[in-house]
Amino acid sequence: MSTCSSVSRDLDEPISGTAATAKTWLLVEQPGPWGAHALTSSHLDPVLGRALERAAKGTGVRIALIRRPGRHADGGAPLVRRVYASHTAPGNVWLRSAEVGDPQRLLALDFAALGAGDHHSFDAALDGRPHTGDPLALVCTNGKRDRCCALLGRPLAAELAASGAEGVWEVTHLGGHRFSPTLLVLPYGYAYGRVGAPAVKEILRSVRDARIVVEGCRGSSAWERPGQAAELAVRTAAGEYAADALSVVRTDGAAPRWEVTVAHADGRRWHVVVAQGGSLPPRAESCGASVLGSPARMDVVAVRELTRPAALAS
Repeated sequence: MSTCSSVSRDLDEPISGTAATAKTWLLVEQPGPWGAHALTSSHLDPVLGRALERAAKGTGVRIALIRRPGRHADGGAPLVRRVYASHTAPGNVWLRSAEVGDPQRLLALDFAALGAGDHHSFDAALDGRPHTGDPLALVCTNGKRDRCCALLGRPLAAELAASGAEGVWEVTHLGGHRFSPTLLVLPYGYAYGRVGAPAVKEILRSVRDARIVVEGCRGSSAWERPGQAAELAVRTAAGEYAADALSVVRTDGAAPRWEVTVAHADGRRWHVVVAQGGSLPPRAESCGASVLGSPARMDVVAVRELTRPAALAS
C-alpha cells in the first residue's frame, strides 16, 4: 500500500518553501508516547500543555516535545528535563539550553521576548546558558500525526544516534510528513526532507562550519514560505552557503504571486518572483487524509540581482 511520502517522492513533489514557520523554537524533553497533539496528549500535564499553547500563540515561538531515540517505555515523568530555546533569524541566531525538574517553570518565560529574539527570560527563568555542543538534529517521529514519520523517521533517528552523532533527538511535529523523513537543524533553523543518514551527517558537518546544505532543504523556519523558496533560490544562483549571509527583507504581494527581496550581509540584493501552484495530480496529503488534494507548491519564477553596492561593483 502506498504512503503519502512514497507518492510524493514518486511524483517528485518540490520541497522548497515547505518548512514550518517559527522565528524561535522551544523544545521540551518528554519521554514516553506522544499523541497527535503532543502538548496535550503525552505524559506532559495537559493543563500545562494548554497553558503553553496559549502563551506562545501569536509570539513567533513554536513549541515541540523531544525525546532521545530508542524504545519509549510508558513510564513516569523524568526527574530532570532538557529544554532548548533557539532563535533562527540571521544576525541574531542563538541556541540556549537548560535543565528543569518542574516543567511548570516554563510558564515564567516571556514568550513575546523569545519570539523577538531576546533570550534573557529563558536564562532568568530556567537558569539557561549557551548550548556549547553539536548542532541539534531533530527528526520527526510522531506516528500519531502520520505513520510515515514513525516508519521513516524513527529508523533515521536511531541510525544517527548509533553512529555517534551528537545532538540527535526525536521531535513531535515539523509539518510536511509527506516529505518524511523530515529533519530540523538548530541553531540556524533549516528544515530538510527525504534525507538519509549520510546526507544528515553532511548537513551537520556543514552547520558546524556555519554553512547550509541546499540539497534536500525545505527552507529556513525564520521566513514565511515564499521567502523560504526565494532565499534558497538566491543561495543556489549566487553560490552562497554561509548560514548568516542572507536575509529576507521584504515580501510584497499575496497568493498566488509574491515579489521577495533577499539581501546579503555585504549589501547585495536580489528580486525574486515566487508563484504558488498546486501539485498535480491530486493525491493524499497525509496517510490519514480521506480526500485527495493538490498541495501548494512554491515555484521560483525569476531571480534578478539588483544594482551592486559600489564597493562590490569593481
